[in-house]
Amino acid sequence: MAYKNALSTYKETQVRTAGQGQLIVMLYEEAVKQLTKALELLELNNSDKKDPGRIEQISKSVMKTEEIITELMVSLNFEQGGEVSKNLFSLYTWFNRELVEANISQDTKRLIRVKDMLSELRDAWIAIASQKTTEQPSEAVGLNIAG
Repeated sequence: MAYKNALSTYKETQVRTAGQGQLIVMLYEEAVKQLTKALELLELNNSDKKDPGRIEQISKSVMKTEEIITELMVSLNFEQGGEVSKNLFSLYTWFNRELVEANISQDTKRLIRVKDMLSELRDAWIAIASQKTTEQPSEAVGLNIAG
C-alpha cells in the first residue's frame, strides 16, 4: 500500500513540476499507452472467446484516450497558435470520431491508425520540449496548459 502512495505522490510531483511541453508529451504518452492496452485486449478477445469484462476494459481504455484528446483540444490557444492550432483541433476532432467508431465496432485498424498518429505527434513534441530556447515551445504552437 505504501508503494502505491509513493508512486502516486511521485507522479503528482512530476506533473506539478513539468513544463508545458513536458505536460503535452505526458498526455500523448498516456494516450498511446491506453490505445496499446486496448489493442492488446482486443487481440486477446479476437483470438479467444469474447469476454464481456475484456470488452469493458477495451472501452475504458479507448474512452480514456478520448478524454486525453479532449484535454489537448481545450488546451489549444487559437490566438497564439493560428493555423497550427486550427489544424490540431481538426485532427483531434477526427481522432475522437475515429475512436468512437472503433470502440463501437471494435475496429483494430482504426485504433492502430490513431495510435500511430498520436505516436508521431508525441515524438514531435518530445523534440519540441527538449529544445533549449528562450521561447516556450507550447506558446509557439498556441497551447495553454495550466498546471
